[in-house]
This record gives sequence, C-alpha cells and structure tokens, in this order.
Amino acid sequence: MNILLVSPQYPDSFWSFSHALKFISKKAAVPPLGLITVSAMLPKTWNKKLVDMNVNKLHIKDIEWADYVFISAMYIQKESVDKVLNLCKKHSTKVVAGGPLFTQEYNNYPLISHFILNESEITMPQFLADLENNTLQRVYKTEEFADLNLTPTPDYHLLNRKEYAFMNIQVSRGCPFSCDFCEITSLFGHKVRMKHTSQIINELDTLYNLKWKGSIFIVDDNFIGNKKQIKTDLLPAMKTWMEAHKYPFTFNTQTSINLADDKELMQMMIDAGFNSTFIGIETPAEESLHSCNKKQNENRDLLHSVKTIQSAGLQVSAGFIVGFDSDSETVFQRQIDFIQQSGIVSAMVGLLNAPKNTKLYQQMEEQNRLTVEATGSNTDMSMNFIPKMDAVELVDGYKTIITNIYSAKPYYQRIKQFLYNYNQKQLQPKKLVYSDIRAFVRAIIVIGILNKGRREYWKLFFWTIFNKPHLFTDAMTFAVYGYHFRIVYGLVEKRNSRQYRNSQN
Repeated sequence: MNILLVSPQYPDSFWSFSHALKFISKKAAVPPLGLITVSAMLPKTWNKKLVDMNVNKLHIKDIEWADYVFISAMYIQKESVDKVLNLCKKHSTKVVAGGPLFTQEYNNYPLISHFILNESEITMPQFLADLENNTLQRVYKTEEFADLNLTPTPDYHLLNRKEYAFMNIQVSRGCPFSCDFCEITSLFGHKVRMKHTSQIINELDTLYNLKWKGSIFIVDDNFIGNKKQIKTDLLPAMKTWMEAHKYPFTFNTQTSINLADDKELMQMMIDAGFNSTFIGIETPAEESLHSCNKKQNENRDLLHSVKTIQSAGLQVSAGFIVGFDSDSETVFQRQIDFIQQSGIVSAMVGLLNAPKNTKLYQQMEEQNRLTVEATGSNTDMSMNFIPKMDAVELVDGYKTIITNIYSAKPYYQRIKQFLYNYNQKQLQPKKLVYSDIRAFVRAIIVIGILNKGRREYWKLFFWTIFNKPHLFTDAMTFAVYGYHFRIVYGLVEKRNSRQYRNSQN
C-alpha cells in the first residue's frame, strides 16, 4: 500500500503565529501529531508519505502515487479540506478521514470513502482487519474510550522537522471539568487517561535521537488533569531524563488555573523543563463563569492566580471569551483591564461559539438560537448563535478589546507588566546560535525601523536592557508576537470592510 497522509492548511489567525515564524525561518508552529500517530498504527510494510500543507505544497504526483489519502482536520481547516477532496476526486484516489472535523460532521462529506472516527486506537484496527478481508465499511466509530497504553510512538521521522518551531507529544486525553462551551469531554470524556511514563520517555528518546533540540508542546487539553500520576510518576521521570541528557528540550503545555494552588507541582514542572502554560481564563466576570459552568475559575482571584504562576517561573498565555448571555456592556473594559494588569502577553480573545455536542450547543438548539456551524476561527468575528447582547454592540466591543490589547503602546506596556511579574528559573543557559542572531537582526529592521510602532519597540528595548537584562530574549520574542497579532488583526479588518462593501453593493 502507498499511503499519503495530508494535513490541510490552516488560515491566517492569531493562533497560527505565521508572521512571527518568518523571523526564525519556520513555516509552521507544530506538526500534525494526530496524522503521524495514525501513521504509526499502519502496517510497517506500507509506504507512507506525509504532506503538511502548512509546510509543503500538495502535488498531483503525490495523489496519483497513493492508494489511499489519509486526511485529518479541525473545523478551521474546512476550506483547505474541500480543495484536497476535490483534487482526490479528480484523480480518482480514495480518501480515508478522521479527526475532530469528521468525527462531528462525517455526514457532510460524501466524497470521502471511509471514516475512521473517534479514537483510532479502537477504530483503526477494525478498518485494517476489514481491509484485509475485503469487507470495508464506510464508517468506523465507537463510543468507547481508548487505552492510551496502546498508542504507538508517532512517526516523527516523516516530518521535515527543520520547518517547525515546536515538536509535540501527547501525555493524556480527557478533562475532569465540564465547561458548557467546550467539546473536549464529548470527544474524550471526563476521565483523564494517561500514557504510561515509559511511553513518554520513549517519545523523548525518539525526538532526541532524531537530533531535535528546542521546544516541545505537550498538547494535552489539561496536563494536570491527573495530578497524582503527574506528580508521583511522570514529572520525576522527565526530570531525570532531562538531567541525563543535559536539558535539550523546553516544554510548554495547557493547564487549568488551579495550577496556581499547588506550589510543589509548579516547581516540579519547572524542574522537568517546563517554561510556559496556556490557561483558559475566559472572563473576569464571575457571573459569566458561573453561567458557563467554568467551576475551576469561580470564587478565586484570577489575577492573583496568574501572577502566582508567573512568579513561580512559568509564562502564562490565555484564552478569553466575550458573548456570554450574562455579559453586559461593561465586560469589554473589564477584559481589557484584566489582560493589561495580568501581564498575559499572548491573550487570545474570541467571540463565544457553540461547537456541536456541547451543552451550549444543546441549549442554543433548544432555544432556537442556532444560525450556522461554528468556524473554529478566532479571527473571523463570527458567532453561530444569536447572542443576548445586540450583535453590532458585541462585535464593536470585541474590536475595542483587540485594539486596546494589541495596539503598540498597550501591548508593550503589557510586556513590561509581565517582566515585572515573571521570576524566570532557567535550568541551563540557552546557547546563542546563528538563527537567533538572524532573527534578532530581522526584528530590529522590520519592527524597529519599518514598523509604525517602532518608537514603543525601542522604549521596551532599552528599558529591558537597563531593568531586566536577563529577560531581554523574552521581551524581544514577545515583540515579534505583537507584530504578528497586529498584522493578523489588520488583515481581518480589511477583509471585513471588503465584505461589508460587497454586501452594500
């Protein structure tokens, strides 16, 4: 068998970091972990080729070579998915699909020959057995949750690793919480299922032997969902491995805000090589947290929790949402104030949407408020239901937040706030390499000379040298992120203005 694994292209968004990646000559932030894990489940005798369309072009000769095209995607990749499917149809190549998009919407894709849905550890063996017996079905799905001890080490060797800023691994699936707008529990359940520690160490060994050095993103939706196993088994093993290999990696991940309550856990993460975490803050409005069942964020001083994590030595990036039914016109300024005071530099703000199979989707369906399917994008200013707040007022308020957190002056002020909060604990000094120098020179030229916000850039540049010189690299990295955020927002504004003019014509 010749198998072509295709990861569709992501559109430009705040999450893509595409304009920031150019400074370090990378094409994508992370590789398609799901696809290379699926690849490792296929027979070793099959020929496998990966095309990540965020890194390389998809060529006709690759489609013609393949017996099957395996494709995995999320909602935000829909447009690229359609292009891939049409190409496969044109060249009569069968498509096998899986991943979040198809698990939720497989009925909407008649061009796809077979669906391997839910968790492939269960459904892939069924497909392979039927393929062997010539009894293939169109849809393979399950309501069971997989034993992650059966998950193979991903086929990292298929990647063009030099094109990525991060490698990635998965430790666990599932989340103990149940936020109304989140589809994680419907996809992966409440029980946090973890790989055996030996599997994680083997994956680290694999990446190390492939000569990867640098950042690794642990993609778990909540890395600390099973604190006991993390603290008693995984983190001590990771620390031992990192010490033995002289700290070749740094890790970042996603956690819940209750990380701030466990000083020992934060220190163990830092000792194992973690330097940052993404947290779903959502909103500083207590009434909105209650209404969406975000229990882990309720009844706590969120600002203090963020600063506790930063002071412990972990950078915090975060997600924020506006558009809850309980939101009033004051929520926009409250979001701005919280983000600025927290020093959360990478603050991703989006309008609330209701993904399928969530409590929020069910609620909107019962109230006859659904309009379209969610796009999965945080930059198209769309909602898939009718909000309680006036829609124009809501979008205008959202734009106000983005303008006030990403414009040069408040953005650079927020970097300063972060630098005040942050107590960096570096396990091993980072060696300066040529690519770092090249990126630094590019930043000076593009942001410090050619960009409109150059005055604020230079103010931060010299302030950091004189006040926080050991954090200079972090400050300049965040300056590059800010450049990306402003570019994306500018493009979104132009697109929306063009769409508005077209609608008027």
